[in-house]
Amino acid sequence: MSPRPPLPPFTCESAVQKVRMAEDGWNSRDPERVALAYTEDSQWRNRAEFPKGRAQIVEFLTRKWARELDYRLIKELWTFGGNRIAVRFAYEWRDDSGQWFRSYGNENWEFDEHGLMRKRYASINDKPISESERKFHWPQGARPADHPGLSDLGL
Repeated sequence: MSPRPPLPPFTCESAVQKVRMAEDGWNSRDPERVALAYTEDSQWRNRAEFPKGRAQIVEFLTRKWARELDYRLIKELWTFGGNRIAVRFAYEWRDDSGQWFRSYGNENWEFDEHGLMRKRYASINDKPISESERKFHWPQGARPADHPGLSDLGL
């Protein structure tokens, strides 16, 4: 097993780096790539779904991004300690009818000694928005370094 730095115990700097790496991975919308950040037996709670292990994570993310079109995500460190990180996030997406949403939530993460996430608990709420209310405007992929974060956007 190759390590996935930064490794716990986290400092503020390494926790911020880990959060940004997770954000960049999810913004790739590549389920196989994203799943590599999790342990083989990783446990999730995402809304009413409870994927366990990389294969179920890939299946979950494949379904998610087939439904959540034009997905753009911003994560922000909330707190950290030892091998745990808590984040808040918001993402924007549209459904196949063209209705836009902003989804808000919090995640609690626990990492193993190799820097792989073994537990991910997410609580998420969706708010319908108009296209003119969107705040996340960048091309598909990682958020540009100069794009404002959640706090800067007043979210």
